[in-house]
Amino acid sequence: MGGMTPTTFIEGLLSGLGHPVIGIDHLAAVVAVGCLAVLHRSGTMSVLGYVLATFVGVAIHLRGTTVPAEEILVAISLLLLGALLVWRQPMQTVVVVTLFVVTGLLHGYVLGESIVGAEPAPLASYILGLAVIQSAIGLGVLMVARRLVAPALGNPPTLRIAGAVVVIVGAVALLQQLTT
Repeated sequence: MGGMTPTTFIEGLLSGLGHPVIGIDHLAAVVAVGCLAVLHRSGTMSVLGYVLATFVGVAIHLRGTTVPAEEILVAISLLLLGALLVWRQPMQTVVVVTLFVVTGLLHGYVLGESIVGAEPAPLASYILGLAVIQSAIGLGVLMVARRLVAPALGNPPTLRIAGAVVVIVGAVALLQQLTT
């Protein structure tokens, strides 16, 4: 909300809905998670695992725990997610879920910065907003990606293109962090 901590339920909700969308690095992560999830039977649960992990990341931040170089780690997570989409090599579900959880923790930690010091009502509505928007984006991308990579369609480059875009976002974010 313009760099200020939300003070009302509505401000918290709008901040939770908006932050993962206007923060291009967070949007790229949710899109990448949805795209990667399509390659696994546990796709829906994997996306929801990512969303739940972001809540834990927010909680870690709110407890006052310091994660050094968190923005650099977020950028690296994007490079990794994007690279996995570009390569499209089969991975065990446990690897994917672990990656999604670690990525969710990092992104949640960074997302938590905007709600530090908030009262309970805006904090709860912020979490609600995060849950709604991240689930909608991640599961929406998963549903669209399932259609795009359906066996009848062969092997379209769509996921690889999405991965390349995520890599670019991650590289720009990393360069931005390293040069500031």
